[in-house]
Amino acid sequence: MNEAIDDKQVPLERGLGVWQATALNISNMVGIGPFITIPAFIATMHGPHAVLGWIIAALLVFCDGLVWAELGAALPGSGGSYHFLKEIFGRHPWGRILPFLFVWQFIVSVALELASGYIGTLGYLEFAWPSMPRTMTAWGIPGGSRWIAVLAVIGITLALCRRVGQLGAMGLFLCGGTLLTVMTVIVCGMTHFNADLLATPENAFKLDGRFAIGLGGAMSIAIYDYLGYFNVCHLGDEVREPSKTIPRSILLSIAIIACLYLTMNISIMAVVPWQIAMESKNIAADFMERLFDHRVAVAFSWLIVWTGMAGMFAGTLAYSRIPYAAARAGDFFAIFAYVHPRGRYPVVSLLALGAFTACFCFLSLQSVIDAAVCVRIMVQFVGQIAALHVLRTTRPEVHMPFRMWFYPIPSLIALAGWLFVLGTSAWLSIQLSLLVMGSGVVVYFVRQRFQGSR
Repeated sequence: MNEAIDDKQVPLERGLGVWQATALNISNMVGIGPFITIPAFIATMHGPHAVLGWIIAALLVFCDGLVWAELGAALPGSGGSYHFLKEIFGRHPWGRILPFLFVWQFIVSVALELASGYIGTLGYLEFAWPSMPRTMTAWGIPGGSRWIAVLAVIGITLALCRRVGQLGAMGLFLCGGTLLTVMTVIVCGMTHFNADLLATPENAFKLDGRFAIGLGGAMSIAIYDYLGYFNVCHLGDEVREPSKTIPRSILLSIAIIACLYLTMNISIMAVVPWQIAMESKNIAADFMERLFDHRVAVAFSWLIVWTGMAGMFAGTLAYSRIPYAAARAGDFFAIFAYVHPRGRYPVVSLLALGAFTACFCFLSLQSVIDAAVCVRIMVQFVGQIAALHVLRTTRPEVHMPFRMWFYPIPSLIALAGWLFVLGTSAWLSIQLSLLVMGSGVVVYFVRQRFQGSR
């Protein structure tokens, strides 16, 4: 088995340019995220002043994006954070556990992130096709309509089983639908804008513990919606001129989405009163129904479903490359290094990620969103900021074609932001993070012992 796997450890195909990479980033960043999280986002601070969370989160991800851009330009390669942690800490015996821990938690966290997208999309599908849940229940199917989400996972996974050049073109097409959806909301909201609905409640900005917890919750949800700005780093082996493409696509996608998100949130709250919006189950559909009629809301819900599938397509594509890259380097289970002999895509990594995502589709939406952000913070985001500092101070031989502006201020802002979000997270999400990290440590040493005894 190992010999067969080793024979397939061939480089993936390079083919993504700046616009293709940016399109995949944007598709993953938008996806279904803002259309399922706006109600919970408003509820965290009980008012339209929750947009402060979007603004601060935008600053955080921009600063963090500079970290990704610098590392991605200096150390291009498939695997994203795994690749960076491996190159920077892997030469030290104590640092070899970090790449493994990253991949271990990443499989869990990204499967949670992707599952949240499928679950959220399912809500809009049920709005557009209201008889579907009743039909599933009448048939006596355990899990009901959640099996539709599982079928969507299978469909997206199979669609990704092809060469990356074809996927780049598909990404541009899907991104077009994503931007059309967002722009439709913005235009409709701005043409029916009611500024009176944006009035904040009394004592909205009272700086106390409740405000801090609410802001942390708003930032956590906003960060979840921004996730994906680093997608291109996971595909470094498949990018043309990575020293230019990676930084440009990261910063460009953050700038575009930050502007669109802020405008879209304000547009929705200027049409749907925030007291009603934070109780909504399908905010975009309710928004269109309030402006027009139910038929328009149903038609728009189908467009939301398209947007959701675009996000799942882009996310699964990029995330599947991380276990592959780690296995190819010998830092993860070898089976994940298998590459399809003709399509040259990491088939085992794709299928495994799809399987985990399908399992998580049966959990509640809020739980998977909270856990998806919290599980990633310590090893990926905080660990990566430390890795950049180590790279700059101990590896002068590494060429740095892109350097963040005003270093180290942006990286320190990002670090403070991630620690604030972690500290204000739900205790259950923190416990899950500790469980994932602890189990990863155990599996790592068991694996090392097993390999050492062979």
